[in-house]
Amino acid sequence: MLLRPDDLLYLSECAIAAAIEAGRIIASYAGKSVPVQHKEGGSNLASQVVTEVDLRSERAIVAILQSTCEQYDLALLTEESADDKARLEKDYFWCVDPMDGTLCFIESTPGYAVSIALVSRSGMPMIGVVYDPVSHTLYSAVKGQGILRNGESWSTKSASSASVSEPKSMVGEPLTLVCDRGFLANSNYSSVYEALVSIASKLGFAGLQTLERNGAVLNACRVLENPPAVYFKLPKAEEGGGSLWDFAATAALFSELGYVASDFYGEPLDLNRADSTFMNHRGVLFATDYSLAIEIQKL
Repeated sequence: MLLRPDDLLYLSECAIAAAIEAGRIIASYAGKSVPVQHKEGGSNLASQVVTEVDLRSERAIVAILQSTCEQYDLALLTEESADDKARLEKDYFWCVDPMDGTLCFIESTPGYAVSIALVSRSGMPMIGVVYDPVSHTLYSAVKGQGILRNGESWSTKSASSASVSEPKSMVGEPLTLVCDRGFLANSNYSSVYEALVSIASKLGFAGLQTLERNGAVLNACRVLENPPAVYFKLPKAEEGGGSLWDFAATAALFSELGYVASDFYGEPLDLNRADSTFMNHRGVLFATDYSLAIEIQKL
C-alpha cells in the first residue's frame, strides 16, 4: 500500500497526539522517585534501564496508534515490547521510543524525549515526531512536506535556503560536538577529540565546543539547534550503539532540512535492519555540513 501525502499528514497528526500524551504522562512523574528495572539491552547502562514511566508512555502511544495500524496495515515496533518482525513484511511500520534518555529521567536532569517515526520497509523515514516534555518543544517532519517546530515551519541558520548538495557555509562559527555518555567514556575519546579540533580548524570553524549528556534523540535535536554541529556513534563489534527507535524520527527531521543522517560510511541509515534492532554494525552520523561529515568519516 503506497501512502499518499495526505495519508502521511494525517498519520503525522496521530503521531503528534501520541507524543504529546506520552509527554504529559512523563512530565507527571518528573522529579519523583520511580523504581528502576533492568532489561536485556546493549553494552551500555542507558540501554539496560527501564521504569514504569517508559511502560506507561508506551501504552499511551500504542493506544492512539493502534487504529492506524489497522486502517493502513502498518506494523509496530516499540522499545519496550518484543519485535514481532512484522516490520519486515508490512510496507510501513511505526518505530517508537516511548522515552528516550531514561537515564536522564532517573537522574532528574533534562535530556529525555518521546520519539515516534513511520518508516518504510526499505528503511526510509517517512514521518518523524520528537517531543521534549521538559522544554515542551515539538519537532515534526513529513517526507517532502518540510519540518515544523512547535507547529511552525522551521529552518535553522544553515538550512533556510540550502540545498542538500550546497549547504550554506557556517565558516567562522564554532563547531559543536554533541556527546553522549558512551563517547565520553570511550578509551579513544581524547584522540578523537583532538582529531575533531583539527577538522574544525581545517574547515574554517572557530574552534570546537561540546554539548553533553542528553539521550540519543535530543542529542540529534541539539545538532539541529546549534549548527554547525555533529553527533555520531562509532561502529563497534559489540551490540549497542543505539537502536532503530533512537534514530528513525530524527533522521526524518534531518532529511527535511537537507542535513546528513547516515551511517559512518556515508550510506543511508539501516532503519529496518533484519537481524537486529541495534545500530552498532555501521555506526551513526548526524551532521549539518556535508564537508564536515566527509572529514569525520575518515576517523
